[in-house]
This record gives sequence, C-alpha cells and structure tokens, in this order.
Amino acid sequence: MLVITACGWGLNWTVLKFVLQDWPALFARGVAGLIGATALATVALLRRESLALPRADRRAVAIGAGINVFAWMGFTALSLNWLTVTEGALIAYSMPIWAMLLAWPVNGERPTWRSVLSVGLGMTGIAVLMGGPNVGSEKVPGIALALAAAILFATGTVIGRKSTRMPLTAFMAWQVGLGCLPMVLIGLFFEQPRILALSTNGLYGLLYMALGPMALCYLTWFSALRRLPTSLAATGMLTVPIVGTLSAAALLGDALGQKQALAILLTLTGVGMALSARQPSAR
Repeated sequence: MLVITACGWGLNWTVLKFVLQDWPALFARGVAGLIGATALATVALLRRESLALPRADRRAVAIGAGINVFAWMGFTALSLNWLTVTEGALIAYSMPIWAMLLAWPVNGERPTWRSVLSVGLGMTGIAVLMGGPNVGSEKVPGIALALAAAILFATGTVIGRKSTRMPLTAFMAWQVGLGCLPMVLIGLFFEQPRILALSTNGLYGLLYMALGPMALCYLTWFSALRRLPTSLAATGMLTVPIVGTLSAAALLGDALGQKQALAILLTLTGVGMALSARQPSAR
C-alpha cells in the first residue's frame, strides 16, 4: 500500500504538468478531488458500506479534510505563487521530520537512531535532487504555506492511525470531498479558470489525478498508516519526488544525470534502512 501511494503521488507530479497547461493548479486539484471522492463513494456503495456520517466521526472527518487534503494539496499549490516547484517540494517534503517528532508525544513512538538516520539520509537525497531553496524576503509567504502544509500533513499522518466507526472507503470519500470543495470555490473566484480550455491530454491527466492520487492513493495511504509505524510510513513518502523525477525523465525528457542518481541512491538507502528495521509484531 505504501509503494502504491508513493508511485501514484510521484507520477502525479509529471501528470500535473499536462493539466496545468489548461487549468490553474488549485481549481484543477479541487475538481480532480471531487471526482475522486465520487469514485470512492461509488466503491463504498458497491461494497454495501453506509455513507451516513456518524456524529462521533464528524470531527475526525472535518479535521482530516482540512489538514490531510485542503492544506496538503491546497497550500502547496498556493505556495507556488512565490516559490518554484523545486523550492516548494523541498520544503513540503520535510514532512517526515515533523511526523517523527509528533509521533513521540502523541502515539508514544520514540524515534530510534535508525529512524533518525534514515530520515536524515532521505532528506539529504531530496535536498540534492531539489538543489536547495534560495530564500529571499519575497518568498516568505510561499515558504510559510509550504511549511504549514508539511506540518499539518504530518499531524494528519500521526492522528490518522486512529480507527473510526465508519468503513475506511466511505470515510475517505467524505474527507477528500470536503477537503477539495473549497479548492474549487476558491479557484473559481480567484483563479478564474477557462473551463472549456481543457485539452484531451489535460482530460486524461485530470482523470488520472482523480482516480489515482485523489482516490486510490489516499485510500492506500491511510490503510498503510494503520499497519505501519508512523516514522516508517512517513519515510517511505520520501520516494515520491524520486518517482516524480524518473517519470519526468521518461515522459517529459527531463535530464537524469549524476546529481539525480546520487539523490536516488541517498533517498532509497534511507528508505531501505527504515523498511528493513525489525518492527513489533501486530495483533
């Protein structure tokens, strides 16, 4: 499930470039999310899961929609108004550090030397890949948005391990739908998209974003969180930019040289250390 999530979200970086040629980022991600939420709700109904939202789960759905979907997808999109994609991604993928730190007081998952080293290697690989942010005063709003997205998604990662009364598919349908609806509304008012400008390639990309990253990957991500320690799952997400780099090289012809090879080696070494660690037996 972790591998599916990383591959799906990593490929989305490349696919998003096709969609952004026709639609602005916030509106495109919001529409894809609403389609994805509809797909999740359909699967839930086919599995005879109730879509009724229990009172006990309403708070969890609202918090998850805000920090796991709107903040992660929306804030990172808005940060690109001040930052380059490279700078935004480097800051956003500091998420494993915050997740590891938050998991200690919240879930009692004390970081080990192995988890600290694996996250350090992974972050070094991402820094090599992205080239490091060029910080200037004009970029402060973008840095604040990307950093807020990382910390909030890390918070959602930590608290997302807790079970809910709702079946997971129905729960994620509500969470993705409620998190993406504000993106569409904000996009309509501020980005003013040209709806009919969506090309054939853009349409295919939008459908991939909806059914892959917004539907399947959110489902597999929270399924993985319920089966893996937080630090391990978060460290696995460091492979997302690596998948994005490889897919961009294959589909867009982006350069793949010594710097990219070193970044991949460092990141996969860190993730491999985390995955090879002996985990406590699960009930």
